[in-house]
Amino acid sequence: MDIPIRREPVLNRQRAITATRLIVHAPAAADAVAVLDGLADIWPSARNVMVGLAGCSADAALLAWRPPANALFEFPAPALATAEGQALANQLAAAGIPLCLDDYVDAMPLPATPKFQFALADARRNPQIGFAPAVPLAKNLADLHDFDLAIENGYSGAAGWFFLRGLPPASNKLNPSHAQIIHILNLVRQNAEVGDVETALKKNIGISFKLLRYINSAGFGLMKQIESFRHAVTLLGYDKLNKWLSLLLVSASRDPAAPALMQTAIGRGRFMEIAAAGVIARSVLDNLFITGAFSLLDVLLGTKIESVFKELNLPARICEALLQRRGPYAPYLDLALACEAEDVADLAARAAALGLSAEKINRAQVEAQAFADSLQLD
Repeated sequence: MDIPIRREPVLNRQRAITATRLIVHAPAAADAVAVLDGLADIWPSARNVMVGLAGCSADAALLAWRPPANALFEFPAPALATAEGQALANQLAAAGIPLCLDDYVDAMPLPATPKFQFALADARRNPQIGFAPAVPLAKNLADLHDFDLAIENGYSGAAGWFFLRGLPPASNKLNPSHAQIIHILNLVRQNAEVGDVETALKKNIGISFKLLRYINSAGFGLMKQIESFRHAVTLLGYDKLNKWLSLLLVSASRDPAAPALMQTAIGRGRFMEIAAAGVIARSVLDNLFITGAFSLLDVLLGTKIESVFKELNLPARICEALLQRRGPYAPYLDLALACEAEDVADLAARAAALGLSAEKINRAQVEAQAFADSLQLD
């Protein structure tokens, strides 16, 4: 049975991602439990993961779920109006399943038990939040302006992709620090001498340190520590370093609110890479990663994408996908974007067109999330 999962990040007041929501679209709670258990081996462990249901009601089948240590279940607040709902919530808590409230309404009456860690409320119906039984989080925000209003009105954070909308316009000019990374990236793409690339890196110790930190992160899965750029070239080769320097460019923004955008871009790239594995030639997968990672490059660098690409020596198919939404990489980028929307029917259709099952899409999303979480982007 195809059971899709939709995911959303949870941001705090400073716009940093602090948790992830996974919404399982299942016909019954037992089916949702089966899907969740099937993701246990790749579960993202760096942050809390809040799990909700869509298309079915919470019931006693959830008691069979053995959630990872950082997982919480989103219990529907309206169900607490009945004795059966209260009993189920207490049973879940007694079984060791941490709970948060979903569809909370400001000042609604609640039973004394169980206790909840977060309270999700629809900000369209509850623009202001007063006393809440747990950390109040807004959902269904339109854009960053709505987020700022929600924070002013008592919320401690919000869930959703609202931070991708309402961003300031990009300029035509490239920041000098970004131009420096592009220069290094172009050297690698042109297979320049290792010594020339090392010299360029040594001009900015911060770039060198950040690059080595990324390469040595848990997401890369190396068995030994990389100690220098020359060591990285010897072990990885220029093709892989091209990928990691591209990641470095994505993470070059110094805006304190940028990490959420960085994590989104990197998650897109990793998702595309995983989803296409076994379908597209292995030699192409790194380009898919770069396509997804660069999909927010104009926002992250504050520079129009055309101006960036004028300086950046990229393969034609990456440019074609990002600038024209055409070519063999474009369907995978569209699939990654569909994972950030609420239309699961559209997501299923795009996956089917690429011959991908819901299970593969679900696993790709979760693996991509774990990978992005593994990088130190702040």
